[in-house]
Amino acid sequence: MEFLSTADFWIGLVKIIWINIILSGDNAVVIALAARSLPPEQQRKAIVFGSGAAVVLRIVLTVVAAKLMELSFLQVIGGVLLLWIGYQLLTDQEDGDGEHKGTGTMWAAIRTILIADLVMSLDNVIAVAATAHGNMVLLILGLAISIPLVIFGSTLIIKLMGRFPVIVTLGAALIGWVGGETIVNDNLMHGYTMAHPWVHYAAAAAGVVLVVGMGKLMQARSASRKEVAGEA
Repeated sequence: MEFLSTADFWIGLVKIIWINIILSGDNAVVIALAARSLPPEQQRKAIVFGSGAAVVLRIVLTVVAAKLMELSFLQVIGGVLLLWIGYQLLTDQEDGDGEHKGTGTMWAAIRTILIADLVMSLDNVIAVAATAHGNMVLLILGLAISIPLVIFGSTLIIKLMGRFPVIVTLGAALIGWVGGETIVNDNLMHGYTMAHPWVHYAAAAAGVVLVVGMGKLMQARSASRKEVAGEA
């Protein structure tokens, strides 16, 4: 335990915590979107369980990150998953009678959190792994300390969503942006993207348009069907 008394250990710990604060903003948005339609008690459980499991998953991912990043099509698949998740979160609505969904929905929310965090962390874990320099104690401590920060951020965003519904659309747009970025960052297209930087932003913007456009279209169709049903 002598390493605990070294300055390098504590500097590294602060760096990892700071990196996670910066890079976990989009993860907090996903957690908030996934849990927003649950009853308050289930919201808290989904946020705590989802955040904790996501951090454990991120630790495992960090250990094998370098190898994973070398696989072609991995980030393409991950980006497509993110686009689908963003679309689903934007169109996810409570039942017409105003009742919240059941317990199964909480586990569905946790599953969504884990899948999204897995995909969105592919690039982030490289920075964390580089900072840890192979010190697993440093890595685990840094990520564990970030849990309450993500939980606090998710809880705050859910409250803001209740007052400002537009945040839901902005959150889905963020997921679409990251999804587009993830696709073109795949090892298969990395060289082309580096040679043509505009592709990165074009793909990210396309992700936003796809997620928000399709989500709003389905919301409009759903509202139209309800109006017709109401008139009948």
